[in-house]
Amino acid sequence: MLRQLYIKNYALIDLLDIELHPGFSVITGETGAGKSIILGAIGLLLGQRADSKSIKQGAEKCIIEAHFDLSRYEMKPFFDENEIEYDANDTIVRRELTAAGKSRAFINDTPVGLGMLKELGEQLVDVHSQHQNLLLNKQDFQLSVVDIIAQDQSKLDAYQQTYSLLQKAKSELQTLKDDIERNRQNQDFLQFQYEELEQAKLTEGEQEELEQQSETMEHAEDIKTALYEADNALQAEQIGAVSQVRTALNAISGISKVLPSAEEIAERLRSCHIELKDIADEVSGMLEDTDFDPAELDHINNRLDRLYDLEKKYHADSVAELIEQRDELKQKLAGIENSDEALAELEAKCQQLTAKCQQQADSLSKQRQQAAAEIEKQLRQRLVPLGMPNVRFEVSIMKGELNKNGQDNINFLFSANTSTPLQPVAQVASGGEIARVMLSLKAMISGAVKLPTIIFDEIDTGVSGKIAEKMAEIMQEMGQTERQVISITHLPQIAAKGSHHYRVSKEETQKGTTSQMQELTPDERIHEIAQMLSGSDISDAAIQNAKELLKI
Repeated sequence: MLRQLYIKNYALIDLLDIELHPGFSVITGETGAGKSIILGAIGLLLGQRADSKSIKQGAEKCIIEAHFDLSRYEMKPFFDENEIEYDANDTIVRRELTAAGKSRAFINDTPVGLGMLKELGEQLVDVHSQHQNLLLNKQDFQLSVVDIIAQDQSKLDAYQQTYSLLQKAKSELQTLKDDIERNRQNQDFLQFQYEELEQAKLTEGEQEELEQQSETMEHAEDIKTALYEADNALQAEQIGAVSQVRTALNAISGISKVLPSAEEIAERLRSCHIELKDIADEVSGMLEDTDFDPAELDHINNRLDRLYDLEKKYHADSVAELIEQRDELKQKLAGIENSDEALAELEAKCQQLTAKCQQQADSLSKQRQQAAAEIEKQLRQRLVPLGMPNVRFEVSIMKGELNKNGQDNINFLFSANTSTPLQPVAQVASGGEIARVMLSLKAMISGAVKLPTIIFDEIDTGVSGKIAEKMAEIMQEMGQTERQVISITHLPQIAAKGSHHYRVSKEETQKGTTSQMQELTPDERIHEIAQMLSGSDISDAAIQNAKELLKI
């Protein structure tokens, strides 16, 4: 439950630091006093979007902080999953806004994003404002009410998991059908492309090798001339380098016995002679192997032209890419040939998942039907004391197409009297009747969901007198079951039922208009309720009526 609320520099509030209590509390105040401002601040704590204009004029930053007691609620898993320190007795949620437009959020001093703040906020506080009455016209809301009372979350989760798999399988099936249709239309062209690349007998690295051969053959004459000159320079009789080095070697070797230092030179010449002889033999071999064959060059160039044409045609940069495209074409053609088998397999999978979805949806429907009967029973029991003795309320469940929530179309039907046929509640109920229906639904839901704090913002619209008193008793009852219920009200009958009473007021100061909120003493409370009964001119009769309402 919400134990303490701290607001600084928000809208018209300079500073508010107030303690709140369990059970049923009420907040009163004149229109425009600032009750909506306090709700707006709480909304920011629950993850609503911030607006820098909300910061009090002249302030650099506003802070909104709340302390919650979660000791009676099993919420530790949320903190563990999000790696946030858990303190069941004092969980602190804080939101900071700056005039520069920056926003920060914290849970127990751990920085968090708005998504996480909203996720926690939905488990902490439910703010029911007048616009929420419009939810009665939304099938999603009506379905959620039925599911809460049915307590079918585990079944719904299992169904939604299967439904997700079904949607994925259907998407895959449609994609496959589209691919098959497109490929079959292009099958002849794909076959032609594959055969063209297959018949080309592509070999990786072939292009580079042929380009080198072509380059060599186109310069064959230059190569042969150079090799001939080198061979002649190395091996010509008497004047060739090999012969000259051999002559020098023989001369130096002849004097090595009488000139010891000549032996080293002889060894070096011997090494040169061996190397030159080896080079000469290799050059001679290359000269013999070098031969210009115009027919072979034409063959090589024709093959290269073919490869270049294919690369241009298929937008490839290499033979390797052509080979890759050939293999892809082969796979596509194989896929077309095997498409019937793949199609049958996916269709069978969709049928199996559809059958499983249908089975799970039927089970959900059965549990919802049972919950619908309970809702109808409880709503009648709650609405009759609220001034609707002839009320009829029916939860219509019609089967439709399978969707993410099952197959049930939910519609709340309502009639305030026996002579009017049942019709959708939002279309036929008055404002006051809708307020009573929503309060009854909230009371019923709160019994199934452990929500620490519920705030009703003027849910009493359109009612008065005894009906308002009965509505207050319902809220009072809700606050007795480990829950905190706060009602913002203009009706003294409701205000008198609160265990604690707060007043929001507006004050003009030298710095401007400010809003304040304070908990009333017993005497202040009598005065406040008397003022609600008679206006600013409080009479003795109003004081007496206030005491009677407060049972003093």
